[in-house]
Amino acid sequence: MDNFVNEQDFELLKQDDCTFQVLDRILKGPCDIIRSDHEKLILCSSEPCYPVWIWTPDGLTEAEKEAAWQLAESCRPMAEGYRYNIKEELAEYFLARAGEAGLQAGYLMRMYAYDCPEPTAPEKTSDGEMYKCTPEDLEEAADLYAQFYPDIGETDVTREHCLERAESGINDNEFFFWKNADGKTVACCGYKQNGDTATVGPVFTVEAYRRKHYAQNLVYRVTKRLLEKGFRAMLYTDAGYAASNECYRKIGYILRGRLCTVAQTENEKRE
Repeated sequence: MDNFVNEQDFELLKQDDCTFQVLDRILKGPCDIIRSDHEKLILCSSEPCYPVWIWTPDGLTEAEKEAAWQLAESCRPMAEGYRYNIKEELAEYFLARAGEAGLQAGYLMRMYAYDCPEPTAPEKTSDGEMYKCTPEDLEEAADLYAQFYPDIGETDVTREHCLERAESGINDNEFFFWKNADGKTVACCGYKQNGDTATVGPVFTVEAYRRKHYAQNLVYRVTKRLLEKGFRAMLYTDAGYAASNECYRKIGYILRGRLCTVAQTENEKRE
């Protein structure tokens, strides 16, 4: 098992080019850990605070699933609080093996991967307009990140991290607000570029302004902008959040793949 990837690995990822687009991007930058056999197993993590990504092809044998479990346990054990982004068939195996090891584990999230070949204008338009952020908007963008993380269950994110994410969104790519008719920032959306693909996110609406279609109109505008720039636009959603999935489907996003995040449950984690 090597601690580097090569062109063969990136060719493997093309089998799931939408579902594992984030892994493809992570592997091209600085990583906390990389392991690959360049054939059926790639493990990678950008930073310890983020889930470990594990790519495997479809139709694994039991021996191949066990090899993935043993690799994860040898370098990023579930008992130490690590989470894994993996395909559903491997997730089921990991949860069974965790139970055999005396760990209580479960699904933290099931995710859908979408792309959008042609955006469709929202049926309902929202008051206000899209606004492209500048460095002067850094603090406000960080404030939105600080609200976004608890909304998705991340409660220990620091202000410094929020500032770093906001600065990256504004300076490295683009980051947008939706400002309503009163000039109030009510939603935000950014994206990460990887070659000719742009992964849209995070998408967040301030709680007091939800169900007014602000996020849908913002994502539509951002998606249209990306396609005009020549990018392929994609995004991930929580499979259990029906309203969000319906929102994206209505503006032209098409389901391309499924992922699961699995981990030891909180009350069983090692102190």
